Amino acid sequence: MTIRVLIVDDQAMVRAGFAALLSAQSDIDVVGDAADGRQALEVSGRTHPDVVLMDVRMPEMDGLEAARRLLDPPPGVVHRPRVLMLTTFDVDDYVYEALRAGASGFLLKDAPPADLIAAVRVVAAGEALLAPSVTRRLIEDFARTRPAPRRDPALRLNGLTPRETEVLELIARGLSNQEIAGRLVVAEQTVKTHIGRVLAKLDLRDRAQAVVLAYESGLVTPGQ
Repeated sequence: MTIRVLIVDDQAMVRAGFAALLSAQSDIDVVGDAADGRQALEVSGRTHPDVVLMDVRMPEMDGLEAARRLLDPPPGVVHRPRVLMLTTFDVDDYVYEALRAGASGFLLKDAPPADLIAAVRVVAAGEALLAPSVTRRLIEDFARTRPAPRRDPALRLNGLTPRETEVLELIARGLSNQEIAGRLVVAEQTVKTHIGRVLAKLDLRDRAQAVVLAYESGLVTPGQ
């Protein structure tokens, strides 16, 4: 299956470079590009990409607002692409909010070409990017500056079984599916089944959002 990609960045050379790299892959098709968030919404509506590479800081409408609108479309709009934020380490708060909005993860803009290609494939497959420990570190750093957990997220966990809650905690601690399987002494497929149920019960798109919820609910706290 060919992965349809939309590239959103206010720098033309960045868009061109990413497009050339991705278009050279047999399983990736760059269906469009945009210079800001407003253009991204318009082009996405026409081209229906599977993955949107979204820069954070842009004129007119930034990547965070564009991601929110793509991932929470108005009534009647059924297409929701997966969004991969393009960022740098100095915008951790943007990354955190993007994950809360439903973005599948982030990629550093100066990442090696192979990482960009792999990132698109990972996100298109429905996984969070990249290593769970990277997402966890960003959220843990940001969570230290936030107030005490809100009640609503904690209440959402009430519908989980004890094993599902345990799996959610291990996800938030940065363990991979294989590592979780080893910790719980179960098959990796069993872990995937538990994760699928956690995401469904909590109405989450992927494990990146699961990590956010685990911190916001107080299930996991920084420094534990």
